[in-house]
Amino acid sequence: MSYALLDATRVAKAAKMSLVALGQVDAPSEAHLRRKTLVERIQALAEAAACTQGPNGNLITLTSEEFWLISENW
Repeated sequence: MSYALLDATRVAKAAKMSLVALGQVDAPSEAHLRRKTLVERIQALAEAAACTQGPNGNLITLTSEEFWLISENW
């Protein structure tokens, strides 16, 4: 599994855009709802990390799968 350390502000913005795209589905399936829940969690964590001060503040680590999940619906 691959990991990447990313700017939390940019991840939060990308997750928000992904949620807009996911919200446009008329008849969501169970898998779609799971994807949306995962993106909501990523957005919440990224927003919290963006507000963090310190040596690793404003950074978040995503797995390749989490990054793919956001970028697929961006």
